[in-house]
Amino acid sequence: MPREASISRSVLSDQIRDRLLEAILDGTYQPGSRIVETRVARECGTSQAPVREALRDLEALGVVEITAFRGARVRRPTRRELLDAFVVRSELESLAARLAAPRITAADLDELGGYVAEMRRAARAGDVHAGTVADATFHGRIMDLADNATLKRVWAQLEPMSRTYITMTTPGADRRRIADLHPPVIAALRQRDADAAGDAVCRHFADVAGMLGSLWADPDTN
Repeated sequence: MPREASISRSVLSDQIRDRLLEAILDGTYQPGSRIVETRVARECGTSQAPVREALRDLEALGVVEITAFRGARVRRPTRRELLDAFVVRSELESLAARLAAPRITAADLDELGGYVAEMRRAARAGDVHAGTVADATFHGRIMDLADNATLKRVWAQLEPMSRTYITMTTPGADRRRIADLHPPVIAALRQRDADAAGDAVCRHFADVAGMLGSLWADPDTN
């Protein structure tokens, strides 16, 4: 397969994944309902291949289950699953902040501040997608600045983009408040103090987990 075709299909599958995830979270696809590949492909004007990739990504996230001969069905992650993922992300991203703090530049800090500004703008506009991208990019940039390939590879396996999307689309989530949880991380990084930066990230995830835990209903409580 040509490299351009592979990249194009990958981008398309990401777009379909985000579209399906939003449909799952807004109730268009209820827990237990089937997601039919051919129907989604027809609605998106594409082949089934990127739809299949998108469904596999959602299966890895835990919101879809795929079984032989039965296809894909929606499942809802439990509060425990999501909070467990935040615990692990907190530890990984705390380490990233500790590694990034001594080498971070003024330009890096300005870049992170720009992502916070975009989160706030998106929150005011009700643009969940833009806010999610800015949030996930903020955290990904700190991971880049840590300059540790093994750490980033492990972190990426937690599907941070999709989990951030789930957090920001949870019914009742205050996206302005979520945006406001990021500046303390920047302030700690500005000190170039590794311990302060790591602690700030841990507090950030504790606050987000507290918010999510109070809003996210487990399947058996719906």
